[in-house]
Formats: sequence, C-alpha cells, structure tokens
Amino acid sequence: MAGTIDTSVPHSARIWNYWLGGKDNYEVDRIAGEQFLQIFPGMREGALASRGFLTRTIAWLAGEAGIRQFLDIGTGLPTADNTHEIAQRVAPESRVVYADNDPLVLAHARALLTSAPEGATDYVDADVRDPGTILAAAAATLDFTRPIALNLSGIMGHVVDDEQALAIVRQLLDALPPGSYLALNDGSNVHSAANRQAHQEYNESGALPYVQRSPEQIGRFFDGLELVEPGLVSVSRWRPLGIREPAEVDGYGAVGRKP
Repeated sequence: MAGTIDTSVPHSARIWNYWLGGKDNYEVDRIAGEQFLQIFPGMREGALASRGFLTRTIAWLAGEAGIRQFLDIGTGLPTADNTHEIAQRVAPESRVVYADNDPLVLAHARALLTSAPEGATDYVDADVRDPGTILAAAAATLDFTRPIALNLSGIMGHVVDDEQALAIVRQLLDALPPGSYLALNDGSNVHSAANRQAHQEYNESGALPYVQRSPEQIGRFFDGLELVEPGLVSVSRWRPLGIREPAEVDGYGAVGRKP
C-alpha cells in the first residue's frame, strides 16, 4: 500500500510534473528540477516530447488500431490529456486501468477516475515490480480475453536491474491475448553527456534511482512483438504531427503488437 507523502526528498513524478508546468510538486522537487535543468537544460524539452509520445500512441491505439482497453502502469500525476481522456475522446467506450504506488498520485486518483459514461476507469495501488497484483486487480475492469494496450511510459527506468525489468514486462505481456499492444518509452543516454551527468547527480541525491538505457536495451522490451512503423525511435520522432522532422531527444520508444 502507498505510504505517506515524503516531502524531504525529491520525487521523480513530482519533478516531472514541475517540468511539464504542473502544480503538484513541492519546493524540494522544484529545487531538484532546477538543479537538473542547470546541468541539462534540454530535460524540459525531453519531458514534453515524452508526453507527446504518450498522447500520439494512445490516440493511434484507440483510433487506427481499434483498441478499447488500456492498462497504464506508472501513471504519474494527472496532467492535461491523461490516457483515459485521449482514448475516450476517440472511442468513448474505452476502458482504462491506471496503476501506480505513489501516495501523491493516489491522492489525486479522483481526477483519474473520471470517465465517459460509455466507458470505465479504475485505479490500482500497486508497484510495477508486482505485476501479479496489478493484473489481478485490472481484471475487475478489463477483459483479458480481448486485446489490451499496455502502456509503460518512463517507468521501467526505475527498475534498475535489466533482467528484472525485462522479466516484469514479459510477465505483463504474457497475460495479454494476441492482438494486444505494448507502448513503451524510457530515458536513453546517447545524445548528451550533460544529460548523463544530470541523471548521475539526481541518482546520488537520495531520490529513487532512474537508470538510462541505450536504444538497443530499450528495444529488448519489444522482443517477440511486431513493431508498428516507424519502429523504435526517439520519442519526438514517433509519428510527429508537424511537417518538419523534430530534433531527437534522449528518450526512445515504440509500439509493438503481440502476434
């Protein structure tokens, strides 16, 4: 179960919220966020690009792919265009289950539990490292005999052991029927030495560590899946909405279909 909200150390979800312009953060988070930006000013752009990846992938899954069920793990704090809002804007009957173990996210769960009358949303208080609990609770809202989109946005970096992270994603995917999808993105470490330095100092601050992975390591999460075009790319370049190709950021992601 989620514990009390600790405002003595920075927290990644609250720092992320600060970078995105939100108000659900504390002074310790704002200080840490600014210290990070002093070393790597491009992090705010990266955060926005990651959010844009989420928006575009969910819209594609609900639209072109025809998915009506979503399991979003590592929800983070509510912002504009949460998963259920994106999906239900395309298909009001969409059913969405969020899972997170952050007590501040839990405190804001009511904002996540709104839903179009035709659909449904639910919230599971559980850690990504406990996929069995998440899957059992999600089954109260989602039909595991029909395709489900599993969304893991920026969460697997908090599982610092590579093999454990891969095993978690594999267990989650094994529970989903054929025709399901994985939409996953995470922080990478290929474009900026300043980014790597900022993350190292963040991890030494006492906050929950976040490991950056190479694109090749992120690609391993999609083993056995059929990648949707354009495949594994910098999150800014996954089906961008503008005419110009955006600059790459240190975050890679893809969408893969379970055959």
